[in-house]
Amino acid sequence: MKSIQVGKLKSEFSEVLKRVQNFNESFVIEFGKNHKKVAMIVPYSEEKRSRIFGQLEGKVTISDDFNEENEEINSMFYGNHK
Repeated sequence: MKSIQVGKLKSEFSEVLKRVQNFNESFVIEFGKNHKKVAMIVPYSEEKRSRIFGQLEGKVTISDDFNEENEEINSMFYGNHK
């Protein structure tokens, strides 16, 4: 991954995009005298990641009283309205 200052990016924008497209290069955009990293230019991919249904089965447990009301928690969210 290469870093590029904003000024240089402005003057070489088309060339940077060609490198991203043709060579899958990524660029970190730096701004200001301190070269603060503010953004990235990365190759675009239309590849969609599929979700795996049930991938946490057997690894996560939910207690039987999960949906039951709890006065202490309700008072933290809603105050003591009686």
